[in-house]
Amino acid sequence: MRIRSTLLMALLIVCSFGISKAQTGASDLYNTALSFMRSSDYSNAILVLNHAVELAPENAQYRKQLAYAYYLNNNFQQAQATIKQVLNSDAADVQTFQIAGDIYVAQNDPKSAEKNYKKGLKKFPDAGELYNELGIIYYNERKYTDALQTWLTGIKVNPDYASNFYNAAKIYYSSKDKVWTILYGEIFINLERYTARTAEMKGILLGAYKDLFTNGSVSNAQPPALEDTNQATAPDFRQAFLNALSKGSGTIVTRGITPQTLVMLRTRFILSWDNFYKYRYPFALFDFQQQLLKEGLFEAYNEWLFGPVSNLPDYKYWVNKHPDEMHKLISYLNNYSLKPQPGQYYHQKGKVNFEPANLPQ
Repeated sequence: MRIRSTLLMALLIVCSFGISKAQTGASDLYNTALSFMRSSDYSNAILVLNHAVELAPENAQYRKQLAYAYYLNNNFQQAQATIKQVLNSDAADVQTFQIAGDIYVAQNDPKSAEKNYKKGLKKFPDAGELYNELGIIYYNERKYTDALQTWLTGIKVNPDYASNFYNAAKIYYSSKDKVWTILYGEIFINLERYTARTAEMKGILLGAYKDLFTNGSVSNAQPPALEDTNQATAPDFRQAFLNALSKGSGTIVTRGITPQTLVMLRTRFILSWDNFYKYRYPFALFDFQQQLLKEGLFEAYNEWLFGPVSNLPDYKYWVNKHPDEMHKLISYLNNYSLKPQPGQYYHQKGKVNFEPANLPQ
């Protein structure tokens, strides 16, 4: 469950900046090397980057990129020797620790990778990227509880970083409680809207809603009551979510869980949440949904969210019948992003029981 393409893309894009003070010759070489890397010509990239390092030995960015080029070219020993020069300097940044971890993993040395990520987190305690990588180490060692807790910590300290939501949603999907898959999954989809992982998570999200309504979680909940607004008697966040979702759901779910029934269920949920729980449990995702409802875009949003994975021909038919609504939705999503807020951290309390057969591979 290791995804490295995002790191490569970040290196090839982000690393192109911040080198204006380097010698012109080294800078030109560096940009040439990036072009080679974009075309997967790592041998030439290594050749050119070595010359750049010779011209500007003080530039840690060049050494970091060289280490990654060695890694991509499967020269792990040289990659490790190169990245250590950066790790042992004040210039070591979050990406440096990511690259070092990749190199250790490639050498089948997860223990050193774990130590490396922990060292990085001491220096950068809010680095969501390093929590994500450390969680993957634990997951691959079948330490599923440690993996989940690490990803949850990443969500808590850096809620803008998408991958911790992605991994937490997927591992929760292997448990009987699908509430957290629904919440973390939809947040992830809005943080990373147009990738293969987005399409995957849309399918998981739809499956989680189906499971939630068939395993008794919603049918056993109680519709919100006036006493729920009382701090002393209010349910916890998870139960509040189920209570609000249960209101009026009985007659709707008899028609199945589809994009059309989900928009009805989720509209009633938003109204119920706003009346009973909004101020006790502020949550950016629900505020985002409520704003879409006010803008008249919630139906289109639900079609965008669930339609492609529920029934693609039906989704295409809906889009063809409602081009203006879909255009307005896409425009809105491009201009207004969901922004998870620090302090709005809710998670399952107590032990999580995973079903091994359903764990993501």
